[in-house]
Amino acid sequence: MSGFRFPVEAGHVMLFARAVGDDNPVYRDPETAAASEVGGLIAPPTFTAAAMQFDPDAPLRPRPGEKWFGSASGPGTMPEGGGGLHAEQHYTYHRTVRVGDVLTSTSHPGETWEKRGRSGRLVFTENVTEFRDEAGELVVTARSVGVKQLPLEEEGS
Repeated sequence: MSGFRFPVEAGHVMLFARAVGDDNPVYRDPETAAASEVGGLIAPPTFTAAAMQFDPDAPLRPRPGEKWFGSASGPGTMPEGGGGLHAEQHYTYHRTVRVGDVLTSTSHPGETWEKRGRSGRLVFTENVTEFRDEAGELVVTARSVGVKQLPLEEEGS
């Protein structure tokens, strides 16, 4: 994800909260939210994960007319660099995400490290995404860590 706009809309926030099973009225009821300490509708803590739906280049989204590795399209449809697992997700909140915000994301590679296990070498890679508001202020920093196990024949490399 890099350089796309992500509008924080009330309906999207409500549906996200429902999807994660959070019935807190500050995510869906404007009157209750306005009367609460948060002062208006806000987004749940992990809401920026939904930003992928606004990224035109998101690799996990299907594209009409193209084979997609998640659609049982058969061998050879895994995107380049695919085949790993999502290992961790970390969020740093610089302020609350509010309905009405328009965030812009930028991503860059973070750290890479390895661990050796009984079954081989595990390679961990970090991706850091920053979400900024229209004033350019940092709102959320999301760190995603992926892991791949290298095949045994690559052990010596």
